[in-house]
Amino acid sequence: MTEPFCYRGRQLGAGEIELIQQLITDHPKASRRQLSVLLCQAWQWVQANGMWRDMVARGLLLQLHRAGRIVLPAQRFIPPNNAARHRPPELEKTVETSPLECSLKELGPLEIRQVRRCPEEGLCERLLQSYHYLRYRRPVGEHLKHLVYARGRPIAALAWSSAPRHLAGRDKFVGWPPEVRRRNLCGVAYQTRFLILPWVKVRHLASHLLGQMARRLSADWQALYGHPVYLLETFVDTERFAGTSYRAANWVYLGLTTGRGHNDHTNRPNRSLKALWVYPLQSDFRRRLCAPAHG
Repeated sequence: MTEPFCYRGRQLGAGEIELIQQLITDHPKASRRQLSVLLCQAWQWVQANGMWRDMVARGLLLQLHRAGRIVLPAQRFIPPNNAARHRPPELEKTVETSPLECSLKELGPLEIRQVRRCPEEGLCERLLQSYHYLRYRRPVGEHLKHLVYARGRPIAALAWSSAPRHLAGRDKFVGWPPEVRRRNLCGVAYQTRFLILPWVKVRHLASHLLGQMARRLSADWQALYGHPVYLLETFVDTERFAGTSYRAANWVYLGLTTGRGHNDHTNRPNRSLKALWVYPLQSDFRRRLCAPAHG
């Protein structure tokens, strides 16, 4: 008896694999990319924004091919090396760096701009590369970037991305069974970077910005990706920061990481401990994140 095939938590039986091979046989001139779209259409496999999940389908087809369970047509196109094409951004040299030290009230109105797919996206990346201790790293999957302006100059930059697949503390907090988490993980946004430029010294600015972002991030996500988010999460390096701003902004502390990377095989700490913080955007976030489907 042929064993089921597991891909990203989905179990494929012999019948489903036979259907995929039949799809390939019925479309002998189709490329691998075209086959992935055909598979999405056959399974009605769509993202939360209504787009086909063809990249996931392509990965499934490739894994089945490598396992000898199906036979794909020869590869027609070799994609460019993304690591070589997407080099780190240049350091930022054009922004005003004169000291800005005042109270939050004296700072005046703040303007938060969502800059993903906008001309200012490059400036956001250069600021993070120049002044954030982790530098800039190009996200994978859905992601947003924000610049904050005051007095006509940028004072802060934030970056958000799709959430990690599995975080024990978060999953327990939400009450997620694995199959529901896989389906609804798009309802969580992960803050990858939060930078207040080093010459900006304004008390309570960080917690104020966290509050402002909590009020607008879901709408920004909806505008770009066609679905809302219901929970925010981030890690704080405990060797550098105490998490004071997150606590002041009413984020919820869920505990420390183990100090091991997700690819660790030693079961020993090999990096600094990170504090996991989350922020629910709606009072019924658990119901929405555990629902059969987003709506």
